[in-house]
Amino acid sequence: MEFDEVIETRRSVHQYTDEEIDDDTLEAIFEQVRYAPSSFNLQPWEFLVVRDDDNLERLQEVANGQETVAEAAATVVVLGNTDPSAHADRVFDDWLDKEYIPSDEVRDNLLGVVENMSELPVEERRVWTTRSTSLATMALMHAAWDHGVASCPMEGFDADALVDEFAVDEGYEPVMLVTLGYAPEDAADQENARKFRRSVDEIVHFETFDPEQSETATAPADD
Repeated sequence: MEFDEVIETRRSVHQYTDEEIDDDTLEAIFEQVRYAPSSFNLQPWEFLVVRDDDNLERLQEVANGQETVAEAAATVVVLGNTDPSAHADRVFDDWLDKEYIPSDEVRDNLLGVVENMSELPVEERRVWTTRSTSLATMALMHAAWDHGVASCPMEGFDADALVDEFAVDEGYEPVMLVTLGYAPEDAADQENARKFRRSVDEIVHFETFDPEQSETATAPADD
C-alpha cells in the first residue's frame, strides 16, 4: 500500500478469520518494526508473540477474559525494558563507527548519561520505556496492515499476572497487547464509515496552547 492508504484505512479490528499468519509474514512485519525511533536509539522493546491456542487462552485469562485475545491468529505482548543501558554499548559503538559522534570521549559521555538514567526511580524508567515502546507498537500496527494483517491495541490486562503467567524477566514492563489476524470481509470493508476523528483545527495549536479555543472550532471532523 501507499503510506497514506496504510494510515487512512487501518482500523482496529476485534474479530478475525481462522486463517493463520505464516512465519514469513510475521518476520516481514517485525523487520519493519525494528526501524521505529526510540530515545537515544536504545530500542528498549521486546515482543512476545503468542499463537498457540493454550497460550492464547492463558493470555486471555490475564486480559480480563477478552475474547479477542484468544480469537486472534496471534496476540503480541509488547514489553519495554526499563534499563536504558541494556543496549547502550552497541548503540553508541555504532554511532562512533559511523562517525555520528566524533570521539571515544563523546561515546563515554553518552554512556554516562544513559547509566545515570538507569539509576532513576523505577516509575520514571517505566514512563521512559513506555514512550519509546509505544512508537514501535504503532509501527507494528501499520506494518501489519501494510501486509494485509489487521490489528487492535489493547490495554485491558493485569500486568503483574501477565509477568507471572509467562515468566517475563524482571525489569520488563508490559506496555500493551496487540491482536493480529485477518479480518472478515465485512470488518475489513473500507467503505465502512470512519469513526469520529477530531479535526486538525481542534488538535493543533500554533505558538500558544489554547485548548478552549480549539474545542470551539467549527471545522468539520475528519471521518
